[in-house]
Amino acid sequence: MSDDRGYVYEPGVERATSPDEREFDWRGWTLVGVIVFAFLVAPAVILFHPPETLPFFVAYLVLPLAPAVLLGLVAVWSTTR
Repeated sequence: MSDDRGYVYEPGVERATSPDEREFDWRGWTLVGVIVFAFLVAPAVILFHPPETLPFFVAYLVLPLAPAVLLGLVAVWSTTR
């Protein structure tokens, strides 16, 4: 049998973390900005520019899809550093 048992929690043994692992840097703020855009700005544009001024396809399909794709891409980008 192998000595590699995978992850085993051992009480009292702390893993040393570097300050870089705990820091909320510019990538985190970029993610916060995209979240604000996706959850506040894009719905406000849809609300205040109804389908009379924008085509139906743009108002209800493209405007919600663009922030969702952007949010997904930035979330993956910010976690793979």
